[in-house]
Amino acid sequence: MSRNLIHLAVFMLAFFASITPATAHVKWFAPYIVGAPPKPVSYTIADAWFWFGICLVSVFFVTARAVEAGAYGPVALDILDRLTRPLWDRLDDYIRAIVAAFFVAIFSVGGIYLTPDLKTPAEWVSWMQLVIAGAIFWKRTMPIAAVGIVALWLLALRDYDLFHLFDYLALGLGVALYLLLASSGRESWRVHRFEALRWGLAIALMWSSLEKFAYPEWFYPLVEEKPFLTFGLPRDGFIPMAGVAEFTMGFGLIWTPLIRRLSALALLVIFTSAVWPFGRIEIIGHGLIMAIVLAVAADHSMSSHLLSNFKTRISNIPIGLSAALAVFVTGYWGLHLALYGSEGYVGPATQERATHSHNPDQPHGPQANGGIGAPPTRGQEVIR
Repeated sequence: MSRNLIHLAVFMLAFFASITPATAHVKWFAPYIVGAPPKPVSYTIADAWFWFGICLVSVFFVTARAVEAGAYGPVALDILDRLTRPLWDRLDDYIRAIVAAFFVAIFSVGGIYLTPDLKTPAEWVSWMQLVIAGAIFWKRTMPIAAVGIVALWLLALRDYDLFHLFDYLALGLGVALYLLLASSGRESWRVHRFEALRWGLAIALMWSSLEKFAYPEWFYPLVEEKPFLTFGLPRDGFIPMAGVAEFTMGFGLIWTPLIRRLSALALLVIFTSAVWPFGRIEIIGHGLIMAIVLAVAADHSMSSHLLSNFKTRISNIPIGLSAALAVFVTGYWGLHLALYGSEGYVGPATQERATHSHNPDQPHGPQANGGIGAPPTRGQEVIR
């Protein structure tokens, strides 16, 4: 039995490794039009590659939960606990340090709000990021850092569409809420700090994964320039399976302890592997996510405060996954329809613009309006 489980684990790891590079955030490397109408949901539902990916991940989750509920579950969790004990003992220090390091990194890059695609010519924004980094090291000033993170997101609304910024809302709120809870003197509040961070990351991953189904054409330039990314899979099979992996691993982060820790390890492999083909922009942009994923893998807590009894039943895994897909798909396509209408909005077809200028780190980016780092006008992240 154990040998079969090892074989299955190796197979699943190979599956996740084969789709790792597609986790790179496409908006950092290729042209995109946020207001363009997405492909209909029926396009994905009719895709056999989508269902193939769902079946593979479902087998992974069901097997992991069966192991967790059986005699080998405590053994597997004990092994993970022993491997991650040094990090668990200093987990708060680690998280605060990596959040501060992230803001120092984007301060050093300069000209961005929170991620590489959110450009700004305002120099004072970078100094605000340095203040946030410094405020994280004292409990009394951690709430200031939390407010600063939310403020950066709100400031980006001046130059970018709300729908675009939804990509970064959940993670930003998760980090901000962690800082608020961690600085609290009430233990009944502090106990939820890691869970807030984990849920923020999970929601962010599930939301951003949907662009692989809504706008697969955004990924075509990357696949054409770096054909090795697909590991021999057809382009139109590789992209939806990458979306499935990102969504389901995000979903796994909110499930039972073994599933969420194994999902975190799979995500760590995915994001780490994306660094080599995409370089420093990838590691700066996703560095915070990678560090938080490692924190989730090192989290020894066994509690799951939301629907804990529901999650323990194996039969509820497909129900939970289906419900998550329904909620996020409805939210993504529904909000896009509400904001842009059924025909979408791409702006007047006058010239080509983007949030970033063409350079070796963004090989597909047309020139930004007004030069390097100049933000586009609202609703026109790329206009053709």
